Parts: sequence; structure tokens; C-alpha cells
Amino acid sequence: MNHDQIARERSPLVFITGASSGIGQALAAAYAQEGWRLALVARRADVVQQWLAGQGLGPERAAVYQADVRDTDAIVAAAMRCLVEQGLPLVVIANAGLSVGIDTAERADLDVLRELYETNVIGMAATFHAFIRPMRLARSGTLVGVASVAAIRGLPGHGGYCGSKAAVVAYCESLRVELRADGVRVVTLVPGFVDTPLTRGNRYPMPFLIAPGDFADRALPLIARGARFAVVPWPMAWVVVGLRLLPRALYDRLIAGRGRKQRREDTPN
Repeated sequence: MNHDQIARERSPLVFITGASSGIGQALAAAYAQEGWRLALVARRADVVQQWLAGQGLGPERAAVYQADVRDTDAIVAAAMRCLVEQGLPLVVIANAGLSVGIDTAERADLDVLRELYETNVIGMAATFHAFIRPMRLARSGTLVGVASVAAIRGLPGHGGYCGSKAAVVAYCESLRVELRADGVRVVTLVPGFVDTPLTRGNRYPMPFLIAPGDFADRALPLIARGARFAVVPWPMAWVVVGLRLLPRALYDRLIAGRGRKQRREDTPN
């Protein structure tokens, strides 16, 4: 084994779900630039492979695992393969997410609601599952949950997404206090508006909109220092504080007339 191979094996490893586009791909690019090895999970594994080839990242630097986080057995199997084939990641980022509007009066949207929670909440827990025991044994590691500012207050037509992301915040906080004594850190990242396929159909203003690469550049230092809860970009943190402090009656008046999040049936193919 030559010096370069030894150096690559000693490079830290990051495990990222939802790596085929948007925030997940941007995080992968940022970590690769820092010299990390990548374990990337996506439903569209071929898209990730093509992206890696375009980046000049070969199998010694990156591996791709095909899985849908809604399939608990599939994502757990992907994590176990990562442990066997690449080792224990230093950072695990549960980024895969779904954002779509719902109308509770529509029967079909109850199935969409289930899909939102299966992806955004259960999928996150399933992503972390296989890594918790080995991280506890190693007394190191960072689990990163990607929430959203939509977790702070309910938005019209967005009850499924807002509710699921609020669950992400509470779940990550619970996990953080559970694992603190074991040397395992849990970071909750709270993106504001990021220019991704999930946000481009929004029918309402998106203040402080940033590109995925900008989000990744700001997120990596936060993850490195183990920030417990971080809003990105930071100006959105003031919006979050303001929304939290607004009395419900005033919030209801301010939000009246705001455009609803698009339902799946309303989204152009």
C-alpha cells in the first residue's frame, strides 16, 4: 500500500442521504473539496455516479448506495454496507427530504401526509440507526438532522411539511441529550430558503434565498463545531425568533392570504 492509499484510508468519511441534488449534492461537493471520503445515498444512484464521474471522484474517494429512506430495511442495509466497506463515518447527515403541500379535505393527501412523515422523520431515524452503537463504542461522531424554518410555525397548505420538520427538531433534540454522555454529537441544521427543486414551485416570497453551495459552505463549520441548533443563513435566525415570539392572533392575521404550498396534483409534470 503506497502513501496516497494510506492517506485516503485515513481521510474522514461522511455519510449523506438525498445526495442526488440540492443540499445533499452541495454538501458532498464541499466535503470532497475538504478531502473527505464520501458515502452517498440516493434513490437515483445513477445520477450520483454520473456526478461523481464529472467531479473526478473515483471509488477510492466515494461510494454510492441506492436506497429510498422510506424503505427502512433498504437504508439500514446501505448503512451496514458503508460500515463494512468504508468504515465508521465521522459525520452522518440525514438530508433526504420531501416537501409538498396537502389539503386534509382530500383523501389522497392523507397518503401524501404519511409519505412526508416516512421520509422526513422515520427516514431520518432509520439513517442514524446503524451508526449509533458503533459511534457510542468509539465515543465520537456527529449525527446531523436537516430540518427547516418551516418547523417554527404552521403555514397554509404546508401542514404535512411543517409538522414533519417540527418533529425533526424535537427528535434531534431528544437524541442529542440521549447521546451527549456517550461522546456523540447531534446537530440540527435549520435551512431557510435554499434554491433547490423543493422550493422552486413555492407561491410565496422567499427572503434570504441562497444557493445550495452557499448553504454547504456555511453548514460545514457548524457541523465541525457541533452546533446544537443552527439556522442557515444567519439572517433567517432573526425571522425565526420573530415568528416564535409573535402572538397567535397576530400571526394568524399576518399569514392570512399567503399563498398555499402546492399539492402534488398542482405541480406541473
